[in-house]
Amino acid sequence: MAKTDANYLFVINSLAGGGAERVMTTLLARSKDRAPDGRLHLALLDNEPAAYTPPDFVTVHQLDARGGQLASIRQLLKLVRTLKPRLMLSFLTRANVAAVAVGRLTGVRCVISERVDTASHFSTTRLKAVKMLTVRTAYRLAERIIAVSAGVADSLVENFGIARDKIVVIENPVDVEAIRAKGAEAPSIPLEPPFVVGVGRLVPNKNFRLLIDAFAASGAPGKLVILGEGPERPALVQRIAELGLTDRIALPGFAANPFAVVSRAEIFVLPSNAEGFPNGLLEGMSLGVPVISTNCASGPSEVLADEPRRPLDDKVAATYGVLTPVDRVDAMASALQLLQDPELRRRYGALAEQRARMYSPEMATSRYWAVLEPDAPTG
Repeated sequence: MAKTDANYLFVINSLAGGGAERVMTTLLARSKDRAPDGRLHLALLDNEPAAYTPPDFVTVHQLDARGGQLASIRQLLKLVRTLKPRLMLSFLTRANVAAVAVGRLTGVRCVISERVDTASHFSTTRLKAVKMLTVRTAYRLAERIIAVSAGVADSLVENFGIARDKIVVIENPVDVEAIRAKGAEAPSIPLEPPFVVGVGRLVPNKNFRLLIDAFAASGAPGKLVILGEGPERPALVQRIAELGLTDRIALPGFAANPFAVVSRAEIFVLPSNAEGFPNGLLEGMSLGVPVISTNCASGPSEVLADEPRRPLDDKVAATYGVLTPVDRVDAMASALQLLQDPELRRRYGALAEQRARMYSPEMATSRYWAVLEPDAPTG
């Protein structure tokens, strides 16, 4: 794509740890040839400690909305009136709503990216009806919406009335070589193989209670290691104690380099109730680790079975990993038992890495810019 002298503004809540934040920095890092130095800008709505570092050719604008929607709109509006960007690209719901509002007030083009099944995430929140209406209203005003999976796209159509032709699906990228290099590093915590691993925020939607109960029911040897931090920690610690497994299940907290731990695991498990796109699943697959995932909305079925999600009654040995029904302890325990077969683990590990290589950052970046600048010449 030819260079332009226009400003491009990327918007996200913060660069605190998470899949959306990682993808944002990956996309920026591979966009240097899309605009001259100094023309790529990143607005961080909240002043939070960053887990990821944007490239030095990107100008970072640190705002301080403190999680507030109105403050996000006000502060972003001031920045946009100064920068006068050609367009905005935003990630995450609050940033998306703010970007659309500011775009309407200033006439700046606005493309938003939906990273999760927002309807599912709102299902247990206060003021659900208000939040659903806010998203429905704002998202309809965006120029285009980039969904990270077909399941997220379906949810936008079914739950928010978004026109299907406004949505384009671009799956999250995974940098297999970078992840494997990190995986080869020494882990920051002591490990005693064999062990099963899970990674993610300790929040209800990630459903690590399911993994703990399934591991206990499976009779699998070794240990279970769950990397991550969050408000569910006390409840999970209590459940582990109730099962009498404090010596076999570890919650070591957030790991700056989780790949060094995951690469040494026998099995990677994603027990979520819902995902936007399962970044952690693909990262585990990049390391050649066999995987088990709940068949949640959305993404796991597309990755592991290469087909749209359909209801499951029990575990399914799919093409690239094992799928189980959501929140079914018996099925998850059965999947863990299935992968006690060393030969099956080896086969699924090789297939997992092969599948992960289909999601390259270069391909994803090109597809993003094709949405942002559909009429621009390439090369």
